[in-house]
Amino acid sequence: MADLSVELCGIKLDNPVIPASGTFGFGAEFAELYDINILGTFSFKGTTYEPRYGNPTPRIAECSAGMLNSVGLQNPGVERVINEELPRMRKYFDKPVIANVSGFSVEEYARNCELLDKQEQIGWLELNISCPNVHGGGMSFGTDPKAASEVVRAVRAVTKKPVIVKLSPNVTDIAEMARACEAAGADAISLINTLLGMRIDIKTRRPVLANNTGGLSGPAVFPVALRMVWEVAHAVNIPVVGMGGVSCAEDVIEMMLAGATAVEVGAANLVDPFACRDIINSLPDVMSKYGIEKLSDIIKGAKAWEKT
Repeated sequence: MADLSVELCGIKLDNPVIPASGTFGFGAEFAELYDINILGTFSFKGTTYEPRYGNPTPRIAECSAGMLNSVGLQNPGVERVINEELPRMRKYFDKPVIANVSGFSVEEYARNCELLDKQEQIGWLELNISCPNVHGGGMSFGTDPKAASEVVRAVRAVTKKPVIVKLSPNVTDIAEMARACEAAGADAISLINTLLGMRIDIKTRRPVLANNTGGLSGPAVFPVALRMVWEVAHAVNIPVVGMGGVSCAEDVIEMMLAGATAVEVGAANLVDPFACRDIINSLPDVMSKYGIEKLSDIIKGAKAWEKT
């Protein structure tokens, strides 16, 4: 029988498939469609200290092999997440969940994490230092190793939960960013967040998105994401959570061979709400096809060609 289980920062997952933050809300809508306890876990909606209504519309644009979004971290704020969303979540999800945390200052990241650290259902804190769709926060921390380190150190000081740092692909050296976060106390790295992109309406001659630019996700980014997961997995000694364009069981296998311990699925959830369920259900057959008995055995299992 195929063994899909993996361990992420000391916490066992039944399988490595995790819906990515921003594509799964707090899970309630998906729980109406299927039993989401089939998931390894999920990363809930990026949470800031104060409620945010997000960016002006239009903030979604289609493109070949993917989509652009500029939602801008719309969320109810950390107090409502703690007092309303988490109690509601206990009714339909009985596993530890990943809290995705965003902020506009080092102090905000620390304050949010200190509050979320006290919540029993939260297993991991995922620091989103890589959102390209807000000004004055997010990616401004994720493109500077010193700034990223400062955020990680501040959070590390106020929580005992595993800290996962979500990195931006919009940098020159992704491995340098990962090493800086590891040195500052990160327990794991997740990547990639969206690539910065845009579309222009030829008729109006204006950007399609009201924010002008947005984050590109979907199958188009998978090769870039895979390359960065490979580079980071070979640069740090902590687990890597891979994401970016994952849409099928084969993509999960490929991410794990590149070095991912677990795999987040993003845009695919917006195309098909059953995407994660179907990926999990198809993993045993794909494993059998490629002679894989335990998924944990293939992590970082790909071998580079020797240079001649």
